[in-house]
Amino acid sequence: MIKVKICGIQNLADAQVAAEAGADFVGVVFVPERHRRIEPSVGREISRGVRAVTTAVKVVGLFADQPLDELNRLVETCELDVAQLCGTESVDYAAGVACPVIKVIHVSGTAAPGSDSNLGDRLQEFRDAGHLVTLDRLVEGVQGGTGRTFDWEVASSLSRRGHSFLLAGGLTPQNVGRAIGAVRPWGVDVSSGVETRGQKDHRKIRDFIINAQQTAATLAGSG
Repeated sequence: MIKVKICGIQNLADAQVAAEAGADFVGVVFVPERHRRIEPSVGREISRGVRAVTTAVKVVGLFADQPLDELNRLVETCELDVAQLCGTESVDYAAGVACPVIKVIHVSGTAAPGSDSNLGDRLQEFRDAGHLVTLDRLVEGVQGGTGRTFDWEVASSLSRRGHSFLLAGGLTPQNVGRAIGAVRPWGVDVSSGVETRGQKDHRKIRDFIINAQQTAATLAGSG
């Protein structure tokens, strides 16, 4: 079954809605100067509150080129299950993280299938080290949450070659089914696409998860 990550969670109520709706991951931001950034005390409240609903949902902390000791301190303080690395972190850096890792690999908005021969190599480098990978749209100076897509055929070509990843970038309840059908990713990741006026919209969260799961079930049944 497709994995679903609801990112940019800023309070326990939104996290619990996502967990109850069937999300596999909820993401909380610790990147300085990001508008969805939360305080460590809120992160810990979200982690504990989600586990009160279910232990099946993993709480993911988002970081970007931050000192490793700072990251590991937040992982412990906030009781995070996973750290998502959104910057230029290396495999060696990821090896020092005190929990499982998701590494974001950014794809240019002008990328076309076959135009970046190193993309698959970068993805596989982290997969070979035991990490999950997210493909997201490259926007200079911003690490995710931009609501912008990239050419899904780029991701689809990687999927057809056997690469496993989460797909992010401009996904919404309306297009997530098409994205899954086109790309066949291991999972999907959304933040701004389930918001209304900058706040998480509970109906959009539920619709996104339902649409993703229904599409994946239909594809599995037909395949």
